[in-house]
Amino acid sequence: MYSPGMPSLTKKMKKTGTAFRTAGTLAATAALTLALSGCAGPEATAPSAVRARAAADLPAARFGTVDCREVKCIALTFDAGPSEHSARLLDILQEKQVPATFFLLGKRHIEKYPELVRRMADEGHEVASHTWDHRILTRLRPEEIREELERPNREIARLTGRRPTLMRPPQGRTDATVHEICRELGLSEVLWSVTAKDYTTTDSDLITRRVLAQASRDGIILLHDIYDGTVPAVPGIIDALKERGYVFVTVPQLLAPGTAEPGKVYR
Repeated sequence: MYSPGMPSLTKKMKKTGTAFRTAGTLAATAALTLALSGCAGPEATAPSAVRARAAADLPAARFGTVDCREVKCIALTFDAGPSEHSARLLDILQEKQVPATFFLLGKRHIEKYPELVRRMADEGHEVASHTWDHRILTRLRPEEIREELERPNREIARLTGRRPTLMRPPQGRTDATVHEICRELGLSEVLWSVTAKDYTTTDSDLITRRVLAQASRDGIILLHDIYDGTVPAVPGIIDALKERGYVFVTVPQLLAPGTAEPGKVYR
């Protein structure tokens, strides 16, 4: 997913970081920093709160192979793919035995790499939506929002046999209208708590350091498998976090035994 100030997908091969160099005022820069860190924007529910509510009636039950009430969980998420880098990323995740959540774009991505969408689902990753064409949903009419959300869902369902239940709004921008349409479409909105700002650098070591500096229990890590420096950083990120005692899970596993509710926002 792109965060505020991020270059558009159609210009991703150009030098990045321009928006940061041309910020008009200190106030705008401060707001941008908050948004990039995942600390700005709409109110969102934390994974621990979802788990606590759902488990209130079943305090002794275990849920699946990982219980994030007992172990230190963290979720890797990747936005804006699939891309030419995604096959290598899937190889790494398979080798490391790490599940991830992929928020996919439709235009020029799902439609270009359908075999990678199938592979993501077949290998146990959570396949979700990042809209069709990365349009900022809060700037669109309701019918345009529905089209941005429904079109990738139809394609993902056709390719994988399962309709997505999660989406990530471009730049993390959402509002009451988006919430309501997501509720109607059975979609929950997932933001992030850790960002490497990997669209600003090709330095894989820097990307790794940024993630490790922000990682904490129940973290949702935002990365993009469309940028050259990101996938090479993934093995080091995984190894370092495993050494710290983290267990990698998908976003739905992070919330279990609770589930994401359509129209709600999670971070």
